[in-house]
Amino acid sequence: MTLWWIVLLACAGTLASKFLGYLVPPRWVAAPRPNRIADLLTVALLAALIAVQTFAVTDPATGGPGVAVDARLPAVLVAAGLFAIRVPYVVVVFAAAGVAAALRAWLVWPG
Repeated sequence: MTLWWIVLLACAGTLASKFLGYLVPPRWVAAPRPNRIADLLTVALLAALIAVQTFAVTDPATGGPGVAVDARLPAVLVAAGLFAIRVPYVVVVFAAAGVAAALRAWLVWPG
């Protein structure tokens, strides 16, 4: 099985699961507990994505498994600090991108 077949099967599975969502009775979805779980699950998945993208799972120096810290970590810390003081989202994005770009330019970090 080639990679394209795997991608096509994953797409078909995703589409099928979306259609199955229409079969769920509305009263199940409108209950407070599923709404709370969906809200918390969204935040947890986003936090996990940020963590995985911030810390590389392969060390660029050795090519093997490990945690590599690069310019993304300070950029995420700057973004978290700016969010904590309620800075507008666009400013947070540009500030974090600027920090990452400056560190990569000045310190020659990989990435």
